[in-house]
Amino acid sequence: VMPPEMFAPAAYRHLEGEARIPVVKAGPDLYDFAEPLTWQADVTNTGGALLVTGEVRGEARTSCARCLKEISFPVAGEIEGYFLTEPEGEAPEDMDDDEFDILPDDRAIDFEPLIVAALLLDFPLIPLCDEDCKGLCATCGADLNEGPCGCKPEIDPRFAALAQLLDKESE
Repeated sequence: VMPPEMFAPAAYRHLEGEARIPVVKAGPDLYDFAEPLTWQADVTNTGGALLVTGEVRGEARTSCARCLKEISFPVAGEIEGYFLTEPEGEAPEDMDDDEFDILPDDRAIDFEPLIVAALLLDFPLIPLCDEDCKGLCATCGADLNEGPCGCKPEIDPRFAALAQLLDKESE
């Protein structure tokens, strides 16, 4: 909850804390955190609004998109929020409707959505254990990072005639 002094123009407050976020879904991927995330934020009254800027840090866990092994990596996302202090207040002209909120009647800022949004922007588009991960065999499910599995690669039926032609040339 923001104290009354935060509603004076140019008022400033530094906040820090820990966040226990159980699971974050980003596209098809689920991320969790072994330890609480640490965050810090500065709240500034810009005259009619509270500007929140800061950072969240922690260690995220998910599965490699190719081989499904659990991977862990550091995250550091930028927290950003803009809260109008009056329901009839106006956001800057260059802000879209989804880029600001109205401060609730209880004058409390919920940091969890800001932290989750910061994490979503920091997560990789495709989480991989290694850029060169070979993934799993589509036929038997063996981890190809541990070596070839012995399955004969499947040929796309559209290229079957070409594969036969290449087999004859190699004889």
